[in-house]
Amino acid sequence: MSTTEILFFFLSALAIFSAIMVLVSKNPVHSVLWLIVVFFAISGHYILLNAQFLAIVNLIVYAGAIMVLFLFVIMLMNLNAETEPQKHIWMKLAGAISGGCFLLMLVSLVRQATEMNGRNALMLNGNIGLIKNLGKALFSDFVVPFEITSVLFLSAMVGAVVIGKKE
Repeated sequence: MSTTEILFFFLSALAIFSAIMVLVSKNPVHSVLWLIVVFFAISGHYILLNAQFLAIVNLIVYAGAIMVLFLFVIMLMNLNAETEPQKHIWMKLAGAISGGCFLLMLVSLVRQATEMNGRNALMLNGNIGLIKNLGKALFSDFVVPFEITSVLFLSAMVGAVVIGKKE
């Protein structure tokens, strides 16, 4: 077995264990911390897939910004077991049914993936996922939609400042 395969299996086991710990943990702060570990494991998978840009963006945006924000919100809300509303049996049943449907969908996807094992994926070269190729695509093929998106973001920021401005 190669080093890449060993690393892949280790990261997969870490991601699955951490995801289970997110669900099992009674303390919401511990759940957020386990979710950050899941994001690190997913970033490791991105690096193994030669998608370094996605790995860095995943760490910066999700683990670095959103999860820290969730952590601060949870700590500021000071959630206790007494303040948590009790769930009815119907809500638990609906959750179990939706989880079962999700499990069936995942099993179906795994079966389709094993059927596609013999087929080749669309791979032009070994540089898929690098920031150089993304930059070339954004500033050559998709320059107009990219600039329109930047103008939309600018107008959203101006709108947020106008709405938040006190008179």
